[in-house]
Amino acid sequence: MSEEEQFFDPNSESSSNSHWVPRLQKQLLINSIFTQTPEMPIPYLSNYELWKKEFERFDINENTILVWHSWGAGFIIRWLSENNIRVNKVALVAPWLNIDREEDIDFFNFKLDRNFISKTKDLLVLSSKTDMDIIIKTVNYLKNEIKEIKIKEFEDMWHFCIEDMWTREFPELLEYLLS
Repeated sequence: MSEEEQFFDPNSESSSNSHWVPRLQKQLLINSIFTQTPEMPIPYLSNYELWKKEFERFDINENTILVWHSWGAGFIIRWLSENNIRVNKVALVAPWLNIDREEDIDFFNFKLDRNFISKTKDLLVLSSKTDMDIIIKTVNYLKNEIKEIKIKEFEDMWHFCIEDMWTREFPELLEYLLS
């Protein structure tokens, strides 16, 4: 099923309420960390300006914790590269930046700020050795471009989706966010 078909399928969860996201949100709320899981407009088209407008409706400041997955993690890398705002922790799960321009999209047409990590109190990339090549290339690119980046690599989490992990639990991510 394509992303567009999944988006319009009434039996599919919204991307902001799928996989490990709802469980993580609940655990953060239990720990008195207010959370929001914004639904990006027309997510299957991935229009950066639309996503940016939706994202910036929230008060983003030095107390903000950001957790994003796949395209969303790439979005946050771009957003942090292009904006001069400090945030708290950032967790990038299986980030994608379209390094080889495998798809003709404008979403990732930006210059990486190699110091964007300095706009965070802490940043962690979570990756899996069994993820798609495009994700592994992105993680390797980030490793090479940003020397101080921290990466937690898993053996077999694939793309960190429910069908890959077989659980809605993501204890390693929760532990990082609560530490």
